[in-house]
Amino acid sequence: MNDAATWPDHNSTQLSAAIQDIRQRLERYCELAKPGTPPRPAEAAAPPGQPRSFFQRLLGAPTDTAAGDGPRSAAPDGAAGSAAPGNAPAAIDVLCRQLGLSAFERKVLLLCAGVELDTRIASLCARAQDDPSKPYPTFALALSLFDDASWDVLSPERPLRYWKLVEIRQSGAQPLTTSGLRADERIVNYLKGLGYLDERVTAFTSPFDVEVTAAVAPSQAERVERVLRHLQHVASLGRIPVVQLLGVDSMSKQLVADHCADALRLRLCRLLADTLPPLAADLDALARLWQRESRLLPLALYLDADDVDMAAPERAALLARFASRIDGVTFLAVRDALPRLTRPLQTIDVAKPTAAEQRAAWQEALGPSADDAPAALAAQFSLNIPAIQRHAQLVALEASRDGGSAADQIWDVCCVSERPRLDALAQRLTPKAGWTDLVLPPAETALLHQIAAQVAQRNTVYRDWGFERRMNRGYGITALFAGDSGTGKTMAAEVIARSLRLDLYRIDLSAVVNKYIGETEKNLRRLFDAAEDAGAILFFDEADALFGKRSEVKDSHDRYANIEVNYLLQRLESYTGLAILATNMKAALDNAFLRRLRFVVNFPFPDHAERRRLWERAFLQPAAASGLPAPPLAPLDYNRLARLNLAGGHIHNVALNATFMAAHAGTPVTMPLILDAARAEFAKLDRPLNEAEFRWHEPAGSDPRPRPTAEPVRA
Repeated sequence: MNDAATWPDHNSTQLSAAIQDIRQRLERYCELAKPGTPPRPAEAAAPPGQPRSFFQRLLGAPTDTAAGDGPRSAAPDGAAGSAAPGNAPAAIDVLCRQLGLSAFERKVLLLCAGVELDTRIASLCARAQDDPSKPYPTFALALSLFDDASWDVLSPERPLRYWKLVEIRQSGAQPLTTSGLRADERIVNYLKGLGYLDERVTAFTSPFDVEVTAAVAPSQAERVERVLRHLQHVASLGRIPVVQLLGVDSMSKQLVADHCADALRLRLCRLLADTLPPLAADLDALARLWQRESRLLPLALYLDADDVDMAAPERAALLARFASRIDGVTFLAVRDALPRLTRPLQTIDVAKPTAAEQRAAWQEALGPSADDAPAALAAQFSLNIPAIQRHAQLVALEASRDGGSAADQIWDVCCVSERPRLDALAQRLTPKAGWTDLVLPPAETALLHQIAAQVAQRNTVYRDWGFERRMNRGYGITALFAGDSGTGKTMAAEVIARSLRLDLYRIDLSAVVNKYIGETEKNLRRLFDAAEDAGAILFFDEADALFGKRSEVKDSHDRYANIEVNYLLQRLESYTGLAILATNMKAALDNAFLRRLRFVVNFPFPDHAERRRLWERAFLQPAAASGLPAPPLAPLDYNRLARLNLAGGHIHNVALNATFMAAHAGTPVTMPLILDAARAEFAKLDRPLNEAEFRWHEPAGSDPRPRPTAEPVRA
């Protein structure tokens, strides 16, 4: 009997003996209840047991109880089995101690559970009550059956009813004392030694996003130690506080909470705050049910409120009410501090691993063959250690199959990892243009090269050279591309993204802006968080729609519109990646945004020489990019085309339309076709048309035959 694995047998023996005692008492009662038999005198009720508090359990302090001796771990599923089974208490003893049942209440519970565990008890209950229609126990029967009966068992504040250990089948005006009693199914199974979580609680739980075996970074391990020291200190002083975990990274907070629970030998359960019942009565019932489970099993609660808008008073109040009505070890994961809570709070800021810790994690995951990859990955991406390990394992598996290097593939895997989160809020652009495709003045081109260089070298400057110690704002870069439509703003963003091998996302206003208060800020927060993890470039096209000037507050609409702009100002300042704002209405932007811009690149309207270069590339560059032959071209007068006052984007439209016209006619691309397409483009832009500009006369002596296709221009 010294093997802990024999505890179920020991528990079954103890429970069977207790149920047998109840059955024998019922049999004697039925015999004594026959006519002419005097009733047995009632004895004084035994005082209720004094349950050990959670703090005593946490610190391992002993306690006295009238319900029987028990272990220091209240878990019938094995935690109590570390002692010899002869000394380990049965589940009924643990339950009575943890929930504070008196000796009489213990007997009532066993009477109700006995109906489920011993088929003879139901008929004995009917005989004892002299009513065949009552094969169930009642409070009246229990008060008559047991010597230490106490009337307070009927109180809703006593354990049987408070913890919902028994169900009362009361109908209409039927008295409470004669109403049928039934043991809760979960409690019956607990008495049998089944230590599962109540399904009514399980319905609100959710699996964790991180493996429980994942390691924590040194900076996160320090947070774990701080929480444990505080819990050890306050456990003997009063009610244990809610550990409020602040931060934007959900996985880091889950890791910290999991390691704390593991150190306390508690099973951590995650409950999503968004699923809490909206009605106060249902919320209180769930809170009480969780309290019961946390006393019967070694549990800790991870209350995930990362997606709860604390600015919404009804949601914040609901969360505060639930957190105030439970006890035990509770981790509250929020982005912003909960405004009010009646329980004591311990607030801990939890962040992702530092850049140095991420670099070390990459080095360990990729091995000695990683070369400079860990430094580059840590500089561009912001990932947890579990994510780093997961990506490294995936790439190592693919590299072993393909025979390639893991370091060569890990960059693309990191880019792809966060695409599902970003694709829901923004449009991913596939960069195709290179530096040779840009037609800009030298000064503007040099600024674009500076932007790309700063993104690539920011880890060296900020962290290796110590500039981060002198900065309070984010380490990101914000650039404004200002210029008329078609001057190359989007192409410039693509060029930078391609040169850095990063994803480029154009913000879809329809997916971000929401008419409901607070939803726009929530969508923007998700967007920025996902972009930081993936190292993506955010491209705000038509930025004046989001970053417009704040107006004088005349009504609630103005106030909330200004709040959105204020949030954007703050989030851009703390953003750690590259954000590009593009607009053709620079004067419409709020002045506060202009102050926070690192770069302002003006895209001028192309002059004659630049337009000629654009026309020369309009037909040959697509072929060069694809490696296919260029379309058949007749002799073109590029000087004549350069006189058309069109920007690069419009020149591309004209060239594309003229090529389609040539394909339809089965002829080469000719000057008349291009001028016809240009006339349509001018009409689309509502520009005045001078027909003389769109007439074409073949020069005297020119060869009307198609010009041979030129060799594709290589980028």
